[in-house]
Amino acid sequence: MTDIWFTEKQTETYGITMKLKETYVREQTEFQDLAMVETEEWGTMLLLDGMVMTTDKDEFVYHEMVAHPVLFTHPNPEHVLVVGGGDGGVIREIMKHPKVKKAVLVDIDGKVIEYSKKYLPQIASELDNPRVEVIVNDGFMHIHDHKNAYDVIMVDSTEPVGPAANLFTRGFYQGIYESLKEDGIFVAQTDNPWFKADLIQSVNRDVKEVFPIVRTYGANVPTYPSGLWTFTLGSKKYDPLEVDEASIPEIDTKYYSPRLHKAAFALPKFVEDLIK
Repeated sequence: MTDIWFTEKQTETYGITMKLKETYVREQTEFQDLAMVETEEWGTMLLLDGMVMTTDKDEFVYHEMVAHPVLFTHPNPEHVLVVGGGDGGVIREIMKHPKVKKAVLVDIDGKVIEYSKKYLPQIASELDNPRVEVIVNDGFMHIHDHKNAYDVIMVDSTEPVGPAANLFTRGFYQGIYESLKEDGIFVAQTDNPWFKADLIQSVNRDVKEVFPIVRTYGANVPTYPSGLWTFTLGSKKYDPLEVDEASIPEIDTKYYSPRLHKAAFALPKFVEDLIK
């Protein structure tokens, strides 16, 4: 029997390759090409338009680092919005914060939610939590229609292609600003500095035009292009670098910790130079 391998082309000349055991589902949804596959190395993997979104083995890094730095920066994050993130991983991490009264998940593609519940149950485990509201809709429009509504907004999007293209524009960040309360904070995944340096620069520039406090931080996600991933945080009032790490409680995590909170904002110099 011939081995079956999947390659994500991360550029036209470079990719990451993994051996597949099984394909559970492959479907062209209304918005994107969706696949759930079983890999030898990473367990179950969600692919959208041929790009790795999440895996059993390393998902905790990304989901923890989207949720916890911002939630431990805001002193009272009662109302939280997640744009995208239909696999439920960020919601799972948010539910570890008792101060959160309600978390709203808005994903444009209901099939991502449906198949994540079926094939990635440990990631989607909190989507039915009574503190969670799941909405299948356009996150861009949801933000436009909800002014002064949220303490924290997290943008858990794919790369800036297809249905996610609008989530990397200055107009979107302005909409986020207006959807946040007067002391609100938002965070977005902003790709990697090896292949998408121009994206990190443009996002940083756009967010700085909207928010008074802007910080970029990083994490190691092995199945994402280059492994070095960035996140950009925009805040109206609170600075993550001023958080007293002694005040951060130990919670059930595998990557994030109180010691890592500020350390994650210490970037390699070539990344620092991108965002000066």
